[in-house]
Amino acid sequence: MLRASLLAAVALLANFGLAKAQTVANLTHPAPTGALIGFVLTDGTVLVQGGNESDFWKLTPDNTGSYVNGTWTQQASLPTGYVPDANASEVLADGRVVWVGGEYNNGNFDLIDTCVIYDPTTNKWTQFKPPAKWNFIGDSPSAVLPDGKYLLGRKLDKRMAVLDPATLTWTELKYTGKKDFNAEEGWTLMPNGTILTYDVKAAPNSEIYDPTAQTWTSAGSTKVNLQSPPCCKKIEYGNGKYYYPPGEVGPGILRPDGTVFATGGTHQGDNAGHTAIYTPGAKGKIGTWKAGPDFPTGQDAGDSFAVLLPTGDVLVESENGVLFDFDGTKLTQTQFSGNGMLLVLPTGEILLGGDAVYRYKGTVNPAWAPAITSVPAQLSRGTTYKITGTQFNGLSQANAFGDEFQTNTNYPLVRITNTASGAVFYARTHDHSTMGVATGTTPVSTMFDVPPKAPTGASTLVVVANGIPSTPVDVTIQ
Repeated sequence: MLRASLLAAVALLANFGLAKAQTVANLTHPAPTGALIGFVLTDGTVLVQGGNESDFWKLTPDNTGSYVNGTWTQQASLPTGYVPDANASEVLADGRVVWVGGEYNNGNFDLIDTCVIYDPTTNKWTQFKPPAKWNFIGDSPSAVLPDGKYLLGRKLDKRMAVLDPATLTWTELKYTGKKDFNAEEGWTLMPNGTILTYDVKAAPNSEIYDPTAQTWTSAGSTKVNLQSPPCCKKIEYGNGKYYYPPGEVGPGILRPDGTVFATGGTHQGDNAGHTAIYTPGAKGKIGTWKAGPDFPTGQDAGDSFAVLLPTGDVLVESENGVLFDFDGTKLTQTQFSGNGMLLVLPTGEILLGGDAVYRYKGTVNPAWAPAITSVPAQLSRGTTYKITGTQFNGLSQANAFGDEFQTNTNYPLVRITNTASGAVFYARTHDHSTMGVATGTTPVSTMFDVPPKAPTGASTLVVVANGIPSTPVDVTIQ
């Protein structure tokens, strides 16, 4: 069902015409085979998994910075035999994309444990070993921790492992206190470096993981049940082994005010999906939950996409393909439908599948923007530089699905605009000092590479995080 819904192109139909500020623009060149999920790479391009599942395509904005008028080029395919759907994935601090597991392979329910990593600078996928003696990964929760390491949960039990990107080796972690298994749970990175999840099998319980102590602690009841009913009693995978699905929950998004907007499927006996709002306690202590607004009858967000708009609102797509806007109080149906994937672009627009962008004209709080404190005024083409400042990673991971399909954008991009011609280009960033969120006044940094063919002359430079740019600074490209 998930594969069919993502592959289908849902028409962009007007529903209720509620918000005049919303517009949708079709891409001049749609993704050649569709787009199941996408990643904003650190050079400002977008890498998507095509509809054939092993094929990948890159969307490059035009010289004005427009993704609507951008162009697609085919990239390297996954290794032979690896044709996954519903896997764990992230963009790492060095700019590579880690891609592990999958609930399906070649269309068959499989819970595969294949692990690969993509290097955009060489356009190559490299396979590496999964965690020792795991035997399966499937559609597992994952997150990049503030120190840049990649945290992964094994689907059918409570086991966890962390990947060191430098060595591509795994270290198994403790999971003391975990109440239920990791299956179908999503992980939300919090400002203090902990991970928030709301349980599926043990719903309506929620939990917080401390990576330093390697312990889980209950975060209390979500007040409303976010779990949808299981699809079936059991599913066979691999030589008589069985998976007993617990149901689904929806995506959770950390908002600029520090709260988490959590969404769910339609719980058994209800007629619509619920939402809940988590407010952290003082100084990182366990917080409190309250019920949020319900979806309209027949709508929910179990196993669907959500993103944080630059305005601070959450845009969430229902299982029926309808887009809803949560402004912190109200959940309002927009006048547009989605078509699968949602992804925050560097322009602040939202990529809808592989054929359109969603634009929302609202107020962006300047306090949420990155701020540059130091960057060389003279930049030479083909040279690497360090840039420092604050809030380079934004206030949120900004993208979520539920359990699998992690496509977070909490890392800095460097965008340069030539003063004379108006030409826009991105300088590839890498080796960010942190992958945390909402880092406040703590100094942070990243490295960036000025492209060898960058336009020369007077220019302005900004750091972009989650679609929000910093105040520009003047530089000269030599």
